[in-house]
Amino acid sequence: MANVGQQPKWEGKSCAKLAGCKAEQVWLLLQDFFGLDKWFPSLTTCLPVEGVSGQPGCVRFCAGFKTPVSGSDKGSMNWTKQKLLSIDPIKMVFSYSIVDGNVGFNAYVSTVRVLSNEHGCDIEWKYEVEPVKGWTLRDLDFFIASGLQVMAQRMEAALQVFQATMDQ
Repeated sequence: MANVGQQPKWEGKSCAKLAGCKAEQVWLLLQDFFGLDKWFPSLTTCLPVEGVSGQPGCVRFCAGFKTPVSGSDKGSMNWTKQKLLSIDPIKMVFSYSIVDGNVGFNAYVSTVRVLSNEHGCDIEWKYEVEPVKGWTLRDLDFFIASGLQVMAQRMEAALQVFQATMDQ
């Protein structure tokens, strides 16, 4: 039973469109659970902690990212440990949770999905988390949405370079 006065979890969703990119191509980039640092802005480190990338139960250590409420303390670095909960390569979807970290995300669960559309594909990122001290839901929405947009741009650019190389 929930505690009286306990705030409901924050929930949100962000979506990024990738023009001219096939969903299967984008999925190949996203399913590399230990390779998030290639795509997510300001993330300098993404290292395996345990398990095999892409298999449920594997854990990654992510560090170096900036958040909307990152303090002015230059000596501290944001970090989280994230566990892959499930993955379905046929439906092109995976879920993960944050199991440890110093950014105050408690009970964070995210589901990332790639969806085909007539002009390319979309990446959909849904999330829920207990309210985060020092943040607003708007801060979190901005963090996820802006990070996802940069990820989509980087993936689009990488796939365009790859396609140009293949066309030669």
